[in-house]
Amino acid sequence: MSEKLKIRLSIANRLYPLTIEPSQEEGLRKAAKNIEYMIKQFEQSYSVRDKQDVLAMCALQFASQVEQKSIDNKNVSEHVEEKLNALDELLHSYLNS
Repeated sequence: MSEKLKIRLSIANRLYPLTIEPSQEEGLRKAAKNIEYMIKQFEQSYSVRDKQDVLAMCALQFASQVEQKSIDNKNVSEHVEEKLNALDELLHSYLNS
């Protein structure tokens, strides 16, 4: 049984104390770093002053990436299923002849 790890992440000039599993640390730190990078990009590109607006835009960006990956994975799965069905039909026709 692993012990919990206490870390602090800085996002948008605020510290967030978290108690996590050690296996989560790397992913959380990378996520926080990506959020900080995206905040800087939005602030430079759109001259947004309100952190709330910048964080909302970051959340939208990350959520849309997750949704797009889900859509892409579904399309790939459907394509693979079609190919497998075609292969199955070929095998059945070969075995039955």
